[in-house]
Amino acid sequence: MPELGKILVTVGIFLVVIGGLLFVAGKIGFLGQLPGDFIIKKKNVTIIFPLATSILFSIVLSLIFYLIRFFKR
Repeated sequence: MPELGKILVTVGIFLVVIGGLLFVAGKIGFLGQLPGDFIIKKKNVTIIFPLATSILFSIVLSLIFYLIRFFKR
């Protein structure tokens, strides 16, 4: 059971960090408006495909997970 507690605490901390990042990301004006983000507006339909923002998040998350794994050793 102690292992389950560690897993739940880790997941909780992870969710708090992700929630904080999303909260801060909402206040950053350039996210979702990077040069590689596609926005298609028609009469009553808007399609948003944030390709560059997704790549940026992927790089940042990969770096975070790499650092966590590096310091966990």
